[in-house]
Amino acid sequence: MSNQGKWSLDPMHSEVTFKVKHLVISTVTGTFKMLDGSLTTETEDFSGSNVNFSLDVNSIDTNQTDRDNHLKSADFFNAEAFPAISFKSTSFTKSGDDYKLDGHLTIKDVTKPVSLAVEFGGTATDFYGNVKAGFEVTGKINRKEFGLTWDGITEAGAIVVGEDIKLLINVQFAKQA
Repeated sequence: MSNQGKWSLDPMHSEVTFKVKHLVISTVTGTFKMLDGSLTTETEDFSGSNVNFSLDVNSIDTNQTDRDNHLKSADFFNAEAFPAISFKSTSFTKSGDDYKLDGHLTIKDVTKPVSLAVEFGGTATDFYGNVKAGFEVTGKINRKEFGLTWDGITEAGAIVVGEDIKLLINVQFAKQA
């Protein structure tokens, strides 16, 4: 079967994980539980693909309810006013065995260009005859560039939340008939 055509994100086999420094000494990991996306390609090797995805801000999960509620508040994502984070690709280029994904990331009302590294996991057919393609996407953004500017300082002067956010996105797309 050809790889060309439209692919839909399989949310049951995809995850968006982020990591941020806490008090400079440890790392907090979180995920977004609800995501949607698509990939459209005209090539067999996926180069030149158009990639779009969105995350439901209210699905954020850092394994701590109070922290999740703070992240959804106006101090951070302001989920009530801006319920989604979105990404639209501007280019998807092959570089050796891997890819570079460039696009526009929108968080709150701020849209900025980002570059992400992509490792292609391959294609396979599942038990039900659906063709799947897997990708691992990594990158780093500065939260303050996207309007996530809340800062806390402890009495000892330690920064509560780091500025750099590491992204690890594992996605599986299903080929549409």
